[in-house]
Amino acid sequence: MSTHIAMRPPFSWATTPVYQMFADYVQFKDEDVRTIAETTDFLCVEKKHGLHDLGSADAGAKHAIAQFKALKPDMTCLVYLNSAFAYPFIQRAKVFDNKGAIHEPENARYKAFLLTDPETGELAYREGDHVHYFDVLNPEFRAWWVDAVAEFVRDSGGNGLFVDQMHGFSWLREERKDDVADAQALMMRMAKEAMGPDKMLLLNNAAHIPELFEAGDAFMFEHYQPHLLSKEGIVSDWALMKQIADAGKISVWRIGVEQDQAAVARRESGQKLTNEYLASLSRERIAYYLAAFLIGAQENSYLQYGWGWDLCTGPLCPQPELQRPLGKPLGEAVRKSPESWVFHRQFEHVDVTVDLEAREGHVAFGTGR
Repeated sequence: MSTHIAMRPPFSWATTPVYQMFADYVQFKDEDVRTIAETTDFLCVEKKHGLHDLGSADAGAKHAIAQFKALKPDMTCLVYLNSAFAYPFIQRAKVFDNKGAIHEPENARYKAFLLTDPETGELAYREGDHVHYFDVLNPEFRAWWVDAVAEFVRDSGGNGLFVDQMHGFSWLREERKDDVADAQALMMRMAKEAMGPDKMLLLNNAAHIPELFEAGDAFMFEHYQPHLLSKEGIVSDWALMKQIADAGKISVWRIGVEQDQAAVARRESGQKLTNEYLASLSRERIAYYLAAFLIGAQENSYLQYGWGWDLCTGPLCPQPELQRPLGKPLGEAVRKSPESWVFHRQFEHVDVTVDLEAREGHVAFGTGR
């Protein structure tokens, strides 16, 4: 089975294929745009970009995409929308602002797009930022969301959409979890159709769900919790990356070093994970995570490496290993033995070894055949 994506990044094994995803509350500096454009042809402008300078994330994304395309006209640039949390960042979503707009009489219609707390009867929200929850079972909401998608992608000048949170809050209504899954898949198919056949639909943590696998063009492995980076989890990722490639689709293997064992231990001890610490950790751990990616990488597989979603959380942090010559793989990875967690793979210019149990990797540049 294969799929046709009219707009996709020009994949190459020349160096490690890199995807970037980030935002800032203000407009990007020209020098930052140049730095990032040197590392990738494939990126997404994250959910809150430009809010302080331009007033809305859709205005921010439009400005940022114009900046990148001025340097690289063929760059694949995506915009971000969440399908579960009602972030009031794009202009059309400001009606969901819990500080005022959602409580205005003229916005009463939009309250029906949101889930309520069964105990209080009030709108449900996430502790901390009080963001409300979309109700994917509401067909009027699905139509609104899909229309917002089409408008956002079109007006931004972007090449498609990254969609976060595929769950639909199914755990809040266990008795209807199958209905929630069906509605989520339907909304993704509707979004793909509304954007048009030349636009990419990248879904987060969805490749293992058959209905969403069918709907999406590309899939991210986010690894948002430490257990997802277990040795078993990484081997499972490799198998799914192969399935994605065999279907002619795209994978993004995203590593946030805030979930690395060292960072988790530091966090659990009560120490802060500062950007300075995480930048240093990202340099210490690049050999392991790069090796783990390259062992499982397939055609149209990309690595995202950093420690968050802001501009200051990795996109500007130099990782020279990602720019060194790689070359095509000379075959699939070889496992040392059925019981071993050591894997080896050769590329034209690189030998790669990873030990998933010891969490160590070695990427020997200039030693391939």
